[in-house]
Amino acid sequence: MANPFQIDILDRKILDLITLDARIPFLEVARKCQISGAAVHQRVQKLVQAGIISGSGFNINPKGLGYMTCAFIGIQVNLISTSTHDEVFNRIREIPEIVECHHITGRYSLLLKIFARDNEHLKNLIVEKIQSIPEIISTETFISLQEGFTRTLPVK
Repeated sequence: MANPFQIDILDRKILDLITLDARIPFLEVARKCQISGAAVHQRVQKLVQAGIISGSGFNINPKGLGYMTCAFIGIQVNLISTSTHDEVFNRIREIPEIVECHHITGRYSLLLKIFARDNEHLKNLIVEKIQSIPEIISTETFISLQEGFTRTLPVK
């Protein structure tokens, strides 16, 4: 379903500025856009209400906390019922090292993004926490050698 909210040139400029630096003061955005701070605040609030902007905060660098291994894990679940899938999802949600969980199509039911201190920690997470969930039939792990880039969608 398409978003009925129409983004104009000024909204795009505001979005460009705040996605480059989420800590930029609204008054600085207003100065660069040649509008009032109140106008920036109102527009940002409308973008939040329209669901175009969500959340704000700091990104934590996993390596800065000693998590040197990033991996993606495909999981096959024995789907006896929908409650089984929900149970597996809820058990996975309890593992703090799993930072993303996607319901996907294809060979796997779920795709996880996980951070571990090292390969031994990753192995323990897979064997002791993930594969110990009885409804999980199999897993396949892909270790990320290096993140090429990460970005937000362009505002067009």
